[in-house]
Amino acid sequence: MYQQLAKTELHCHLDGSLSLSAIRQLAQLAEIDIPESDQELRSLVTAPEHCQNLMDYLKTFDVIRPLLQTQEALELAAYDVARQQAEENVIYSEIRFAPELSMDQGLTASQTVKAVLAGLQRAHEEFGIVSKTIVCGMRQSNPELTWEILSEVADLAPQGLAGFDFAGDEHAFPPAKIEKLIKKVQELGYPLTLHAGECGCPHHIVQTLELGIKRMGHAAAITHHPEIITEFVGKGATAELCLTSNLQTKAVPSLVDYPYQELLKAGAKITINTDNRTVSDTNLTKEYELFNRYFATSSADFLTFNQNAISAAFINQEEKEYLSKKLEEAYQPYL
Repeated sequence: MYQQLAKTELHCHLDGSLSLSAIRQLAQLAEIDIPESDQELRSLVTAPEHCQNLMDYLKTFDVIRPLLQTQEALELAAYDVARQQAEENVIYSEIRFAPELSMDQGLTASQTVKAVLAGLQRAHEEFGIVSKTIVCGMRQSNPELTWEILSEVADLAPQGLAGFDFAGDEHAFPPAKIEKLIKKVQELGYPLTLHAGECGCPHHIVQTLELGIKRMGHAAAITHHPEIITEFVGKGATAELCLTSNLQTKAVPSLVDYPYQELLKAGAKITINTDNRTVSDTNLTKEYELFNRYFATSSADFLTFNQNAISAAFINQEEKEYLSKKLEEAYQPYL
């Protein structure tokens, strides 16, 4: 049933979600040797079940970075991730990536984004999935470089650029430390989501809310902080929950510390996401199964979470109404 349920996904990283077959194609294009065995390759691109911390988890991405340095590679990668989503009945997704990580061999920021958008468009034409891209700035990078990248791509909204995000080393670069850059990006007029509360730092969630940001990646550290949850709900914020990833990176020590139940009880806007399909060896079907197993989440709950995602999506009102209606119709047999 979980495979068949219509789904949405707001928090999915391009470079962390490539299928093994796509990785092999990309390695061939880049003329980079990779293991012939799927088991060996999977061990390189999948993080350990129990990482020491978030930075330990992020090491896995070093294998993929050299493979995504051409427009052809980026288009193939975006198509591959959207295809995977479509195969499990995702009707709308936002796939995020950092152009900076694909500029090692001379690509411009605009070229990287245009390539990703071309791949998403091809997937839309073949599978019907509606996909947008979110461009990430890397928190630990030179702020001037990040601003150059984000401002350069800002005119690509008509082609499918949905908004911006800041990812990377949250612990060393909390929202307060990059506040000037965040406010400068907000002046571009695009919606913004932010990785916050993924490194055991509940005050980062507060800082994000104070910046007027209404969507938050992970928000895991909000658990056991009722005053922050009250503020989160009061400001109409939406949580991009990533269960498997958060357990893997020790963003939460255990299921008991996962914020789902507290957010649900408080009436918060919850969405379910994979974060990194390959790095975390997951997909949305698996995530739904886990939510049901651990929290007895029902089909009606999943419909609500998907409606939350559409409401918080970086799309116009007409698109939201169309997708919301499509969701309601798809869930009728399961309610």
